[in-house]
Amino acid sequence: MAKRKIVVLTGAGMSAESGLKTFRDANGLWEGHDVMQVASPQGFAANPELVLKFYNQRRKQLLNVQPNEGHKALVVLANHFEVKVITQNVDNLHEQAGSTQVIHLHGELLKVRSTVNENYILDWRNDLNLGDLDKDGHQLRPHIVWFGEMVPLLETAIEITQTADILIIIGTSMQVYPAASLINYVQPNTPIYFIDPKPNVTTTDFENLTIIEQSATVGLPELVRLLNQNK
Repeated sequence: MAKRKIVVLTGAGMSAESGLKTFRDANGLWEGHDVMQVASPQGFAANPELVLKFYNQRRKQLLNVQPNEGHKALVVLANHFEVKVITQNVDNLHEQAGSTQVIHLHGELLKVRSTVNENYILDWRNDLNLGDLDKDGHQLRPHIVWFGEMVPLLETAIEITQTADILIIIGTSMQVYPAASLINYVQPNTPIYFIDPKPNVTTTDFENLTIIEQSATVGLPELVRLLNQNK
């Protein structure tokens, strides 16, 4: 008998409890920078050294943290269900925990790509500097989807979401588009679980929505136990 399919959408709140700072603070700043300075093609064109330094710092931070109980709970869930993770996060904590089916909508911090050939992608754990080039002599850049850029894996994410028997949303405000639109692609009557300590949705916003007002490390292991019991 085929396993039921669970699709999990995760955002910054999923990784926050591992020690990774969420995307931006109340002032719209990211680590003291205007996000457009460090997360847009225009920012990179204007000051590539600043942008590279910013992501070098993010990469070092990532290499010093570990997956949390929320990440690990999804691996346990995969014992009884087919679990596919669609994440807005650029860290690799899902993979570190043991998840094997992960789509990174916004790119990956531990990869870089050519500024000219977007299909030329390399694994990268060290600092990335001006003068680091692809095989054709073009500058490398972070493999991150910046503001104003296309989200190349969005269609894949939509197709995955359409197959969900259960949808779980963790650590995302569902305010960042196009990722926020994915909830609209589940089939009618699909159970949806929204885990967030300060949810910005109500049960009347979507059909079959259950809200769990907990952090990822508390709410997700609880939900996994419940789902595994009722598999």
